[in-house]
Amino acid sequence: MTITETGTGTDTPLRYNPYDYEIHEDPYPTYARLRDEAPVYRNDELGFWALSRHADVTAAFRDTTRFSNSHGVSLDPAASGPHAHRTMSFLAMDPPRHTRMRALVSRGFTPRRVLEMEDQIRRITLEHLEPAMEASTFDFVGDLAGLLPMDVISELIGVPRSDRTELRRLADLLVHREEGMQDVPPAGVEAALTLVGYYADMIAERRARPTDDLTSALLDAEIDGDHLTDDEITAFLFLMVVAGNETTTKLLANAWYWGWRNPDQQAIGLGAEPGAGNVDGWVEETLRYDASTQMLTRLVTEDVELHGTTMHAGDTALLLVGSANRDAAVFDDPDRYDLGRDASGMVSFGVGRHFCLGASLARLEARVCLEELGRRVQRYTVDADAAVRFHSINVRGFAHLPTTVVPR
Repeated sequence: MTITETGTGTDTPLRYNPYDYEIHEDPYPTYARLRDEAPVYRNDELGFWALSRHADVTAAFRDTTRFSNSHGVSLDPAASGPHAHRTMSFLAMDPPRHTRMRALVSRGFTPRRVLEMEDQIRRITLEHLEPAMEASTFDFVGDLAGLLPMDVISELIGVPRSDRTELRRLADLLVHREEGMQDVPPAGVEAALTLVGYYADMIAERRARPTDDLTSALLDAEIDGDHLTDDEITAFLFLMVVAGNETTTKLLANAWYWGWRNPDQQAIGLGAEPGAGNVDGWVEETLRYDASTQMLTRLVTEDVELHGTTMHAGDTALLLVGSANRDAAVFDDPDRYDLGRDASGMVSFGVGRHFCLGASLARLEARVCLEELGRRVQRYTVDADAAVRFHSINVRGFAHLPTTVVPR
């Protein structure tokens, strides 16, 4: 189905392909047209429907019967299908399997365990931030935002410091897409196999010699005699290092970038005095305005009629999180970056039973990092000409973000 824009003097086809580098650079004008012109958009080439309005995305998140997670959340053919749970864990499950898996995992990944990590997160932040501040000009991703989440996840699950750089490289390979590539590239497949083997070995070590990390806690997790299998724990650890690392890195860099693009909001985020910035607003508005996770897929299990269009059983539906967060039906002046707004209607962490288990950890990491920056930085600039975007169908953010800070 091709939609054309009318009233402009020329016909401009409306085309949405999440693999296109042009979309990675700025998807929001296309999202606006999708919401207005084709709220149930069809891409015949890739075989998906795209839902772009907040009400429709939210409803689909909640309707786990007709919009199933059983084939995973990625459009990549190699990463979707009935075996997606092997690497996506409970993101690729419906009840009752999802209910069981999430309940068991939650026994090890408790809110208390996350809250107890704040001092540790602050220590890791300063370990990377202090050398960067001494240099005053540094790569915000390479020297800070790309290191902190991997270190936090690694300490949580028990990955030794010597292995973390390589694991981050493998995680990047999994989600990066070369232009024109519309599936997991061979390097990504190889990286996935390496990660699965690494975690399988780590689980075997913890089973023989338990420690106090999350991996050992998952081995001990039990409900009425039911335990997680080694394969289930491997899939969850795989999910943690890919989803937990990549999305938080992008959240931090997106916050830093949009603060620079909006100097008035940068001043609010950093604050006039050390520790006086609106860090919570900075985190929440970034999650709404430029979400790290732009879209998630669902399998349509029965015919669904929406806005005069029918999606058929067996079809793939994309839930455009990034578009829903810019819907004027929910957010006033949605294309304005405003740290003072109420962003609670955003769907960046999903809605309902699949609400992101790591949301509290991501928010905590972002808050601590921006707090420590606010204590030390009076203002900053970004070298936009040297900035490099990360190219992925699901994840939006930067691979490199050169910045110069002015200390307080």
